[in-house]
Amino acid sequence: MPCGYSGHVASKNVERLLNVIMTIGSRRRIDRARLFRVIPDYAGAVSEQAAERMFERDKAAILELGLPLQTERDVLDENTVYYRIDAPRSGAVLDLTTEEYTVLLAASHAWDAAAAGGAARRVRAKLLSLGLDADPDLLRRTPRGAVESLPVLSPLLEAVTAGRSVRFTYRSAQGAAAERRIEPWVVGVHDGHWYVHGFDQGREAPRVFRASRIETFPVLGAAAKAPRPERADLDAVLSGLLDSDDRAEAVLRAAPFKALSLRDRAGAPLDAEELRLPALPRPALRRLVLADVRWVDLLEPAPWREEIAQVLTTIAEGHEGEADVAALETAAPRPAARIRVSPQSGDHLSRLISTASYVLSRGEADLAELASALDVTEKQLITDLQVLFVCGDMGTGWEDLIEAEWEHGIVRVRNAEPLRRALSLSAVEITALLAGLAALEPAAGEAEEVVASARAKLLAGVAADGEAPDAPPVPTREEIADATAADEMAARTADRAEEVLEAVHRALRAADDEEGARLTVRYSSTDRAGTSVRRIRPLRIETDGARSYLLADCELAEGRRRFRLDRIVEILPETTSMSSPARGVEPDLSGRVDGDVWLRLEPAAHWIAESFAAAELRDGQADEAGATFARLESPVRAPLVDAVLEAAGAARVLAPAELRDTIVTVARAGAVRHTQ
Repeated sequence: MPCGYSGHVASKNVERLLNVIMTIGSRRRIDRARLFRVIPDYAGAVSEQAAERMFERDKAAILELGLPLQTERDVLDENTVYYRIDAPRSGAVLDLTTEEYTVLLAASHAWDAAAAGGAARRVRAKLLSLGLDADPDLLRRTPRGAVESLPVLSPLLEAVTAGRSVRFTYRSAQGAAAERRIEPWVVGVHDGHWYVHGFDQGREAPRVFRASRIETFPVLGAAAKAPRPERADLDAVLSGLLDSDDRAEAVLRAAPFKALSLRDRAGAPLDAEELRLPALPRPALRRLVLADVRWVDLLEPAPWREEIAQVLTTIAEGHEGEADVAALETAAPRPAARIRVSPQSGDHLSRLISTASYVLSRGEADLAELASALDVTEKQLITDLQVLFVCGDMGTGWEDLIEAEWEHGIVRVRNAEPLRRALSLSAVEITALLAGLAALEPAAGEAEEVVASARAKLLAGVAADGEAPDAPPVPTREEIADATAADEMAARTADRAEEVLEAVHRALRAADDEEGARLTVRYSSTDRAGTSVRRIRPLRIETDGARSYLLADCELAEGRRRFRLDRIVEILPETTSMSSPARGVEPDLSGRVDGDVWLRLEPAAHWIAESFAAAELRDGQADEAGATFARLESPVRAPLVDAVLEAAGAARVLAPAELRDTIVTVARAGAVRHTQ
């Protein structure tokens, strides 16, 4: 039986839009005059002009949802205007297989819907409105959360696809915040972080902006005027920032099974002790070596080897003794970025329509499962159903309102057939899905062909929907770049990655079979020398930022553990004995730092605050102007030490003292190895 309704739960705009859609969609067509009489908000408007303006806004919102609202004039009386909602257009409903639908649904989960903005929230609801069933096994094997979620992304993507300029406040690497007006050419991911590349109107030149440094919600402006390059290659632009005329091939000595990304660049076996890298710019090679300096020594070129030793010595000297915290105490707290993240009425309406379409296509749905599919709480889903309950065809009376019930955890919706149509995807939403698909690829394994076919159908859907001939094209897969981990090259090209992925996917498919789901793996940890041999039972693939992980039951640890996929270096025979890495004399870098860490960051190291999600930032004053002080809450120890070394002296730990001592030990050891 229908449940009660609390009238304040939804905005009047959402209710009115839903009533307009139901009233127009319930009949072949309806004339404008009658529509204005039966929709309460139009009929009760203060003037005819106010009603007209309200309806024009509503028409735009309905079209933005993807519903094909059509206008036509009476052939005998041109003053009579009719409206109708056509059957879905050819490009509105994608012809998807179960596997393609599943990977698209998984791609929509690559975005954190609560933080990523309207495109991410709407696209998942629209996919559910297709009324298809996903493959639960394939869905379990696809990672979630791989795309950095930022609320600024939706307007940036919209600016690219619409060919418009955008305005926002941006904090540069030097720490100063200023308003910037740009004409975006491409929005994409590089090394796990979002960037926007385009024409900066103020500088009158192309520029690259890191999306996480945008501090106000981008405001769309006028049409772009600067010519857009035929190919905006984000990777090439960002790689060029580290380019140099000083280039050379390099020879490194490496610990077996360590420095995996460098091994992939060199095409070297896992246990090789000597790596030869192709010619690289000096700044780029220095960063690569410093980031893995616990495991590698640069042998040639000799002058670059001396530079590495000097950098490490400087880092050690900067961390010896007590830290000077006077500048930290006088630094000014940086105000939080002014980014709105509240859902918009269009997002809510899209979810309402998709909820009704989803339930209608099945006859009924489990309340908890539907809430999970929509990424809302059961309480929010019931609130949505209460909104549906008071909306319907306003032209026939209250008896034709939507019927919604959710008794005993089962949801049923009736009398809402006009909502049973799939909503088409906008170019912005398709771009969001393309980025999500790119995030799935490194862990796709045998589903790689399905990901490729789903991408092709998305792009075909854009073409079928009829873009204006002068509109900028939807960014291609290359322009969207690699929405994945910094080690993607290894995951895509190395034989070991393919072997590991195939074995993991086989085990996940056999997850219900206790024996068939087990693997014996060699794991190379980031926090200690050597490797361990573990027998594990894979459960699912997860992501954290730009990294993919395997959650598994581990016999050696006698508990559940997460393993970085790119650190599982090989699959071993089942008979291989389990073992832990031998403890050496190196400092213990396992686990998290106990408590807060304070860092002093020069502009070149501001990326550390972003990568470790700093809980607090302060800007240096007077002599420290340009420096940023960052507080990290219990960061993972090993990657933080590596990041401080990679920053080549631009980052200094102020507290705690034990972490400073660790960095001194690691840096001194690296410096000694490079002077022997």
